[in-house]
Amino acid sequence: MAKTKSVFFCTQCGYESSGWLGKCPGCGEWNTFVEEPAERKNAGGNSFGFSAGFTGSADARAAKPVRIDDIAYEKGVRDSSGIGELDRVMGGGIVRGSLVLVAGDPGIGKSTLMLMISGYLAQNSGTVLYVSGEESESQIKMRAERLDVRGEQLYIYSETSVDSIVTQIEALKPAYVVLDSVQTLEDSSVTSAPGSVSQVREITGRFLRIAKVLNITVFIVGHVTKEGSIAGPRVLEHMVDTVLYFEGERHLSYRILRAVKNRFGSTNEIGVFEMRENGLAEVENPSSAMLEGRPEDASGSAVTAAMEGTRPMMLELQALISKSSLNIPRRMCAGLDYNRVSLLIAVLEKRAGYRLSDCDAFINVVGGIKLNEPAADLAICAAIMSAFRGIALPARAVFIGELGLTGEVRAVSHIDKRVGEALRLGFDRIYLPAGNRKNASLKDSGNLIFLEGVRDIDCWGD
Repeated sequence: MAKTKSVFFCTQCGYESSGWLGKCPGCGEWNTFVEEPAERKNAGGNSFGFSAGFTGSADARAAKPVRIDDIAYEKGVRDSSGIGELDRVMGGGIVRGSLVLVAGDPGIGKSTLMLMISGYLAQNSGTVLYVSGEESESQIKMRAERLDVRGEQLYIYSETSVDSIVTQIEALKPAYVVLDSVQTLEDSSVTSAPGSVSQVREITGRFLRIAKVLNITVFIVGHVTKEGSIAGPRVLEHMVDTVLYFEGERHLSYRILRAVKNRFGSTNEIGVFEMRENGLAEVENPSSAMLEGRPEDASGSAVTAAMEGTRPMMLELQALISKSSLNIPRRMCAGLDYNRVSLLIAVLEKRAGYRLSDCDAFINVVGGIKLNEPAADLAICAAIMSAFRGIALPARAVFIGELGLTGEVRAVSHIDKRVGEALRLGFDRIYLPAGNRKNASLKDSGNLIFLEGVRDIDCWGD
């Protein structure tokens, strides 16, 4: 019996090798190679990824260069998903013929979001084929009843064979296709198991060709690994047009939809949702939602104005500082970069004279939000100093600024939008970098009582 040939793939970048390697030459990651069969079956499909015998417009479109001035397209035409927060993240709506990857932790709401979008598109934009490899038709119907999803043009298909799915696409000719999820699908031309590097890469490439040739919008739901990255080869993210990532704690009600990649719009925008019994609900005023229930007389609580794309968001930062009984004090962060917080604690010790080397420090961003913006440095420091001294900060105060290693508070961008959002929510004391205080566009409002420019953490900490 002939021995089955196999190759090794890097699960991060898709690099192929005839033997196992400890370090990937393509991306530099360690221990990412997996072994898979190299032999491929003959599926009888054509070069466009359709089934044999398909004679639609795809076969007539041979590869031929076209002058860019001769290419016609409908400028600014996008389809609404029926969810304003999603349209915002995608740059104004759904682009026809695009390939969109939606990823997130288990139970975060990916399938719920896709079914809600499918129902709206089926009623307003065209035929939708919802393919599920994880649920039966009756189970999807049960969830659709709970979400109140209906539509005469919404078709449910429970199948894992890509060949069968492509056959149904050729027959139904839908405007939208949802694949939930790509890790459960199987291409007969690949001998490896479903969810493997070869399968995910081949299936994504096949639906990419279908999306571009037939101008069908394809949504692909993807799983994530325990490290939080999208499962499968990293080349998967390069193949698709848009990568949407659902984040947030599954046990909390708020969800953040973030565009990691978007060929048709900005990657700076986010959408905020709340998980309810009848599905995902948009949060139109996330600042008020994130500050709901905030204690006004407790030490260790500070508010900052963070920018998520063009949207300012008011977030609460909490700190707990206590004497440590350990030789090495604990440093724990939730929603913040651990190394950044350690750096700020060192600056407070060196420049402001706070002795924190023998204290445990716990820092948290309320609401399960991940905050990576340097403009939150001043608020983090304010929360730490408040917790260390046991003195509550002013209830209606906002802290904005980036902290340098010498203790200086550096200017930040979009200061007018940040201050405007703070004033809109009733905050009347704003601490911001001195460089931003001189901004001519900043004018004292009738509601503003105190606006202070902070130059360095040393004199301000007193």
